[in-house]
Amino acid sequence: MPIVRPAHRSDLGQLLALYNHYVRYSNATFDTGPVSLENRVAWFETFAEVGPHRLLVAADGDAVLGCASSSSYRNHPAFARTVEVGIYIDPECRMRGIGSELYGALFEQLRSEPVHLAVAAIALPNDASLALHRKFDFVEVGVFEEYARKGRAHISSMWMQRRI
Repeated sequence: MPIVRPAHRSDLGQLLALYNHYVRYSNATFDTGPVSLENRVAWFETFAEVGPHRLLVAADGDAVLGCASSSSYRNHPAFARTVEVGIYIDPECRMRGIGSELYGALFEQLRSEPVHLAVAAIALPNDASLALHRKFDFVEVGVFEEYARKGRAHISSMWMQRRI
């Protein structure tokens, strides 16, 4: 089993490739074209090894097999204790328990932080992601129907939440 650890700056190239895979081949992200390394550097810098905004990777040696994050939900002060979580697994490594390892570590770390609620938006259809979030006690809040467009498709998302 890979080790779960905080992401390092040296992981950025692999994190960029992983994210851009999902940009190109799925609706899991709403970016409509590949993002740059500069984009990922700015994203990376929003995380820390302490506090509510974390970025963890599952690594096998130098290989990054997936990542999980907790980010600011919105910039309004009223949402300071809410985080939005996300997870991306290398397509060659799905169904190996890596997502569970990442989320298990992330939620354990968040328990000692000033976080009340975690939210997740899952682009539909995505049965595997819905199952993973349910496994970690997320409950369905509702669906935003066709609220985004990527390529020629309208995308709906299931919003889920879990108290920390």
